[in-house]
Amino acid sequence: MEKSIIETERLFLREMSMDDLEALYAVLGDQDIMKHYPYSFDKERVREWIERNMNRYKENGFGLWAVCLKDTKEMIGDCGLTLQNIDGEMLPEIGYHIRRDCQRKGYAKEASSAVRDWAFEKTDYPAIYSYCKYTNEPSYKTAEAIGMHFEKEYPDEANKITHVSVIYRSEALR
Repeated sequence: MEKSIIETERLFLREMSMDDLEALYAVLGDQDIMKHYPYSFDKERVREWIERNMNRYKENGFGLWAVCLKDTKEMIGDCGLTLQNIDGEMLPEIGYHIRRDCQRKGYAKEASSAVRDWAFEKTDYPAIYSYCKYTNEPSYKTAEAIGMHFEKEYPDEANKITHVSVIYRSEALR
């Protein structure tokens, strides 16, 4: 097993590998979870997702990590930091996807708040963002639950309107 990057009370986050294909497909292949995403995921797209994150680990030292339950070691989703094009700027963004049967248990909040802390501790970014389709209320409510606040909305081809939340280093360190 790969070493964990981040540990919380109930979770550990570690680098993904191709061994996670089936577990991640259970999340990204779920039409209900991904209804706010511009496209649906088949196994090939999930494989590309894992490869992209494995490349991010090498290039940036971070990416989306596998979210695993401490008690069972089971992967239940992903959460991490990536550089995303947000309204024309490449910005550090916390993203998360949690398997449907594990939602509404605080795992996304637990993982993303740990990633927020990791990002401010291990990088020098002045702010961390989260963005999603404007109709994805559960996603931006999770961002708010970790201290982020509304930054802006802007028109965008993939989402029609993209909702952006932010937390500044000075706010996180209060």
